[in-house]
This record gives sequence, C-alpha cells and structure tokens, in this order.
Amino acid sequence: MTDRPTTGTHPLDHLVLPTGSLEVARARLAALGFVVAPTGIHPFGTENCCVFLADGTYLEPLAIGNEQAAIDATAAGNVFVARDRLYRDSRGDEGFSAVVLGTDNADTDHARFVDAGLSAGDTLSFSRAFTDTSGKSDTASFKLAFAATRGAPDAFLFACQRINAPKVDRAALQAHANGASGILEVVAVSDQPTEQSRLVSVAVNDPADAKDGAFLLPNATLSVLDPKSFTARFGIPAGSSTKLRFAAIVFAVRSIDAASSLLAANAIQHDIAGADIVVRPASGQGAAFIFREIQ
Repeated sequence: MTDRPTTGTHPLDHLVLPTGSLEVARARLAALGFVVAPTGIHPFGTENCCVFLADGTYLEPLAIGNEQAAIDATAAGNVFVARDRLYRDSRGDEGFSAVVLGTDNADTDHARFVDAGLSAGDTLSFSRAFTDTSGKSDTASFKLAFAATRGAPDAFLFACQRINAPKVDRAALQAHANGASGILEVVAVSDQPTEQSRLVSVAVNDPADAKDGAFLLPNATLSVLDPKSFTARFGIPAGSSTKLRFAAIVFAVRSIDAASSLLAANAIQHDIAGADIVVRPASGQGAAFIFREIQ
C-alpha cells in the first residue's frame, strides 16, 4: 500500500468522478476492461463503485444515492457533499471533480490549507462498510481535509487519512482485463495554469515550482495544462473555459495491442495519439482515459 506521509510531497490516493448513475458507470467501466467493486454506501447520501488498481490508487465513481441525506449533510457543513453538489451544478452529473492525496495527518494538512487561504471548509471524519468480491466485509474509516480556490467550482483537492484500512483481499478487484495496473498521470486544464499551480502546490505539500506545469508526486504526475496544450497533447477538445478542471487520467497497461483489441471488441471508440490510446469521456466515464504501455 502507498505510504501517506505528513511531510514531503503527498502521493496520489484516488480520484473522484461524479456520475448520474452507478449502473451506467459500472457498465461503461466494465466495457473499458475494468473490474468494478461492489457498491459502497456513504453515511451522508452519496455512494460509489470503485475501481482499484495494483499500485494502491483507485477511481471513485460517485453518485447521489439518497438525495435528502445529501441535502442534510450539505446543510450540516459536509464539504465533500457540498463540493460534489457545486460541481454538478457547474458541470453536470458526469465528470471528474477531485484529486485525493494520501496523508497520515489530515489535521496538519487542514492547518496548512487554512494558513494558505485555500481551505474549502472543515475536516470530515466518517466510516463505511467495505465488501470485497468474495463477500468479506470490514469497516473503512477516513479523515479528510479540503483545499480549493475561491470562485472555482469545477475542481477541488483533499488529503485523505485512512484511520482504518479494510483488511480484505483486493487481488480479484485489481485483475483488469485491459491490463491496467496503475495511474501514471492526472491532467487538469486551466485558463490560468500558473495561478492554479499554487493551489496544487499547497494541496500536494510541494513548495517547489512545477516543471512545465507538472508536479511529481511519489507515485504519479499531476499536470496543469492550458487548453491549447491539452488539445495538442491528446488530440481532443479541452472543453469550455475554466479556472481549473480535471480532464484526463493516464493509466499504465501491460500491452497497448491487447488494450486496443479489448476496446474494439467492446465497441469502445478510441484514438491513437502517439504511443497512447485515447478514449474520450462518455456517460459513466467523466474524464478522458489514456492507456499507455509500460514495459
């Protein structure tokens, strides 16, 4: 499992991808060759169906399971649910709202965010049940600290402290037919990439200047590109104007040929950009998925 230090640059933990329907997300992700975990229920109205990767990172497709509970949670100051609603009001129910960093002390991160004027609100502690594919259950407990730029509803970041990590076997959940083994890079788009770099720098706990907009985390790269650079790199539109929006995920796969064959067999439209396979966003897949062969 990925280490989650308080000091030094934080590692990537997971990515939050809002969706209007977990059923649609589950079907889309399965067609892309991913194994999707059983539905997880949060105690504040949201629910997920995660995709776990062998490098310890994961995707969290997120839907509203109980609208009234989500409304009540927002009114009570739950930043996670409030930011999800803010994103959906701005971008719709399908997308990529948050990058989550690993930490072993969310309170320390919260204090840093407050000092920097980038806190998105109070910390959040919660627990939920977790079940693996064999039916074995455990309880997962977390504490979150949130960072965001004012007036930027399309993206936020948060530090996630795992108070109790489920002791369940995820091997079956990580055996993806497309050969994906981890996340190499997360790519954001911004009309003001230099200005947004401060938010990312504080969130990932890296005071160094990003090189060409890229922050080197211990286990992945987090890049912030202007729209023109994004389109030039991946061959797809960057979308409408935004202060900051997470737009693409680059996955490591064992074989580009095998991944391409699977996508073709499942009637998933895809393009080739250099050595990458590019799959544009779709319902249930809120970001561009890029598959890259790693030897």
